[in-house]
Amino acid sequence: MDSQNGTGRAQRPYDIVLFGATGFVGQLTAEYLARYAPADCRWAIAGRSRAKLERLRERLAVIAPSCADLPLVEADADDPRALREMAESARVVATTVGPYVLYGEALVAACAEAGTDYADLTGEPEFVDAMFVRHDARARETGARLVHACGFDSVPHDLGAFFTVRQLPEGVPLKVDGFVSSNAMFSGGTMASALTAMARGRETLRAGHERRLHEPRLVGRRARAPLGTPHFNRETGAWALPLPTIDRQIVARSARALERYGPDFRYRHYAAVASLPVALAGPAAVGAGFALAQIPAARRWLMSRYAPGEGPSPQRRAKSWFSVRFVGEGGGRRVFTEVSGGDPGYDETAKILAESALCLAFDELTSGGGQLTTAVAMGDALLDRLRVRGVRFRVAAVR
Repeated sequence: MDSQNGTGRAQRPYDIVLFGATGFVGQLTAEYLARYAPADCRWAIAGRSRAKLERLRERLAVIAPSCADLPLVEADADDPRALREMAESARVVATTVGPYVLYGEALVAACAEAGTDYADLTGEPEFVDAMFVRHDARARETGARLVHACGFDSVPHDLGAFFTVRQLPEGVPLKVDGFVSSNAMFSGGTMASALTAMARGRETLRAGHERRLHEPRLVGRRARAPLGTPHFNRETGAWALPLPTIDRQIVARSARALERYGPDFRYRHYAAVASLPVALAGPAAVGAGFALAQIPAARRWLMSRYAPGEGPSPQRRAKSWFSVRFVGEGGGRRVFTEVSGGDPGYDETAKILAESALCLAFDELTSGGGQLTTAVAMGDALLDRLRVRGVRFRVAAVR
């Protein structure tokens, strides 16, 4: 198969196909590619509505006149044949179509079968675990790299932990804690994905259990990501609230795959909250959202408040920011690092997804096929790309 970088390029018409290009984040990703994709990048936008694709192409042509002839690919998430043809036409498919547990598997299957690299924006543990069980083996055979969570979930955290580990001694037990701060808003698509995940608690647990039955046992090393407990963290000067997101699982999987994380690695993931009242209100709000998500009528009402395809205005996004501070220790050394950038959920997520697709398509990577994390699949290559485009990775202090 020809999924590996630099091979088989002439056999496939597209280097990258962006599926879900007319959605909110899809449009931002398409605009980013219009501005920053190399001149020789052969890319296309894909979705179920040709009329919407044509309107998007017209807007992209204002950014880059060459986009006036940008190819359009009609495909629906419920049409396995169209998805198979799309996967076979591309070296990389990047998709923004979620909730992925409802709409994503057919495309993963098509890419695994076609030997096509795949990148998405999922933050849904059930989906990632189920795709590992069902499609990892075939992707290993064809060489397809299936890379989930290529947005704010979970690249700043995965590559941030990867960057932090690189500042610590080798061959010793390591501990890393991540503390997330942001002032950003969310879109309708994010709301739909979050509520869907909350409503599928039993399915998520079942998928995780099935993955553990299929996943090879780690021999001679240990990598874990416990939930942690709420506390005041003096090093960040903030209240630390455990985040039950997919990010810590992604970091642990990178640690399982890469020996550089040492013989015994532990990662904990927190939201950093400055004030005690907010720290107390946060878990209550999450609990209320979880409870409402269990009631179909309430879940539908919440989803209707933020329709998919809608999101924060450019003015609001311009004021948004994120920071993930890491505290790492091991071998008698303690380091403080930070990953930071602009609007995390949309502008930076679109940037990260686009750069992930470009990295898979054009950079010299050594990773093989199968379900991989961003640190394992792309590592320094993606980190360097993001640095060039304004995502900051820095060492704040070493003790």
